[in-house]
Amino acid sequence: MSLLRQFVLVTGMTGAGRGTAAKVLEKLGYYVIDNIPPEVLGEAVRTIAGTEDIDRLAVVVDARSRGFFGGLNDELERLRAQGFASRTLFLEASDDVLVRRQEAARRPHPLSLEGRLMDGFNRERELLRVLRGRADIVIDTTTLNVHQLTQRVRAAFEDEATQGLRASVVTFGFKYGIPIDADMVADLRFLPNPFWVDELRDLSGLDVPVRDYVRGQPRAEEFLERYEGLVSLLTDGFLHEDKHFLTIAFGCTGGRHRSVAMAEAFADRLRGRGVNTLVVHRDLGRE
Repeated sequence: MSLLRQFVLVTGMTGAGRGTAAKVLEKLGYYVIDNIPPEVLGEAVRTIAGTEDIDRLAVVVDARSRGFFGGLNDELERLRAQGFASRTLFLEASDDVLVRRQEAARRPHPLSLEGRLMDGFNRERELLRVLRGRADIVIDTTTLNVHQLTQRVRAAFEDEATQGLRASVVTFGFKYGIPIDADMVADLRFLPNPFWVDELRDLSGLDVPVRDYVRGQPRAEEFLERYEGLVSLLTDGFLHEDKHFLTIAFGCTGGRHRSVAMAEAFADRLRGRGVNTLVVHRDLGRE
């Protein structure tokens, strides 16, 4: 009988933070294998599963595997049939950020056949398209620093042994774009904007005056109650589909006032239900 309790596949775009995610998982007690060819993945998992002192395994697979990558999905299906169900963590970021990070690292893209970074990233996105669609957890690192990414990965996996739901509540400004890793999106622009109140404009949703102003609006508490009910309604379905990590995005115009105040209040409600909840204010301070 396998002693392997957790099996995580870490993948995603070059420069999106796979290395950081792997280090976090290692600190959480996972045995990490980096850049293993998919064709030998099954043998490696079965070998690790028979090791008495290893019960958590994380495998990093990426574009460096090149031609071997095409058989990855088939190998994962074979492992699942043998009782080794994996959870896939996919890291991604916007093209311009990925290019900037790769240029700063002074490294060519492994799929840039003629030295053009964007050609490599385009090939990589196509190569990863199916795996991205099947991923259990997707984290967009476009605006995250190393510490914020560490928080997101820890929130997703440090309580992996439990059977409950874990959540990240991410705030954002619609003018900067909706987070691409969001499972659910709430639009808080129906509430009056504190930006147009002189004494509140330079504050944020973390400040008491803004919090009281936003939550004091007639429909604010009703929204929180109904949205909590929606998450509660969906929770059983998510868990039945073995989805234990949920990313909920709260947005307003600039991601500074309404979304921040309401996200903090909503996170408190989730924690009150026993949901391990992390709050990330993506665009706070961007203006």
